Amino acid sequence: MTDKKAPLWHGRFSEGPDAEAVDFETSIYADVRMAQDDVRGSIAHAGMLGKTGILPSAESDAIVRELKNIARELESGSLSVDTGAEDIHSFIEGVLTDRLGDIGKKVHTGRSRNDQVALDERLCLKRLVPELNSLVLSLINALSDIAAQHTGTLMSGYTHLQRAQPVTLAHHLCAWCQMLVRDHGRLSDALVRLDVMPLGSGALAGSGLPLDREMVRSELGFSKITENSLDAVSDRDYCIEIVSALSVLMMHLSRFCEEIVIWSTEEFKFIDLSEKWSTGSSIMPQKKNPDFAELIRGRSGRVFGNLVALLTMMKGLPLSYDRDMQEDREQLFAAIDTASSCVRVFTAMIETARWNVDRMAASCSGGHANATDLADYLVRKGVPFRTAHGVAAGVVRYCIDHDIRDMIELPLERFKEYSSLIEGDIYDCLSPEACVHARDVPGGPNANRVRSQISALKKFVEVTSGRNKP
Repeated sequence: MTDKKAPLWHGRFSEGPDAEAVDFETSIYADVRMAQDDVRGSIAHAGMLGKTGILPSAESDAIVRELKNIARELESGSLSVDTGAEDIHSFIEGVLTDRLGDIGKKVHTGRSRNDQVALDERLCLKRLVPELNSLVLSLINALSDIAAQHTGTLMSGYTHLQRAQPVTLAHHLCAWCQMLVRDHGRLSDALVRLDVMPLGSGALAGSGLPLDREMVRSELGFSKITENSLDAVSDRDYCIEIVSALSVLMMHLSRFCEEIVIWSTEEFKFIDLSEKWSTGSSIMPQKKNPDFAELIRGRSGRVFGNLVALLTMMKGLPLSYDRDMQEDREQLFAAIDTASSCVRVFTAMIETARWNVDRMAASCSGGHANATDLADYLVRKGVPFRTAHGVAAGVVRYCIDHDIRDMIELPLERFKEYSSLIEGDIYDCLSPEACVHARDVPGGPNANRVRSQISALKKFVEVTSGRNKP
């Protein structure tokens, strides 16, 4: 019976590794989620060995048949991965050899663990990244649903966390959606670049056997094969690129959550998070804390750390494969798991929140957020913008000096002291509703423009979701 725990390389050594050394070097805990990918790659490889005559058809068929049995048993749970194995490749090959004897040992003909792990990772990512991207689409859909209900919900827009100009909640939520659309695009782009098949590159220099790499590529559904065997086994750009995209996604989620935390304060009170997605205090009975938003904000640091770890791991490695690269899976899978859970939680949290529309509308009063609209009014009358800006600034200064919260409260005579071109119709331009309505440009907060944004987001979700369906 084959010892599935014995390293595949042990034949050159007269004594086995120390138990602590085995524990230190194993990657099985990170590899385990690639078990089905490893089996799938081995099935394609073994099938090719038989089709090319490198192995007798009967032996190739036996290997493929038993690998399919292993896949079914892994799926059902009747076969569990032995975490005492060095890696997932050793475990699968050990099970196969235990069942088929010497025939099982032939599965590794013409390949190395170097090109095998590069294949497994790519196959795994081709599964996991679309799953994560579907979560991003669900969040875009949830936010656009909320936006559709609030195209008329006024709120102040901010720069430097100071009141700036009136917008709507729908306009603000659509801004979040645009970030997520870019996140989805970055992950999709990374999938395009990782969709190359590395098997057949061997340890670093390919194989002297007549492997049909194109046959394996077609069987596994890759778009093309890798062009250079040295690069194929030493490349981890695809891991770095995906975790980089996830870092940007988590940065966006962190920004969203920062606003949620601010908006849920008594000072703002724009949003009321569901009690299902809030916590209390062990000492202050009145508290309702936005802990889940804070945790998402905090966990962005984990993914940033995963990215730095990958970059640091790779920055000094010569060609081709180096054992340092074994450390990639832990960082890669941790980043995917963290981002996936954060997107799911954020979606549930935002879907169950209530919005205080009166409090939001009140934020548009005071602070002279309509000052730009006064300047625009004068521009439409032919005044150069810099001059109009100065007029509006003078009006604001007067209001501040005389404790007037909103310039709309000024009598027309006072306005005329700053410009004789100001007429009674100025009051039609200075309400928050008028300020929002006037911004009737593509991308602006005008209700019709925002509805167009929402429609485009819905179409993006629909088309992209349909394209991702098997």
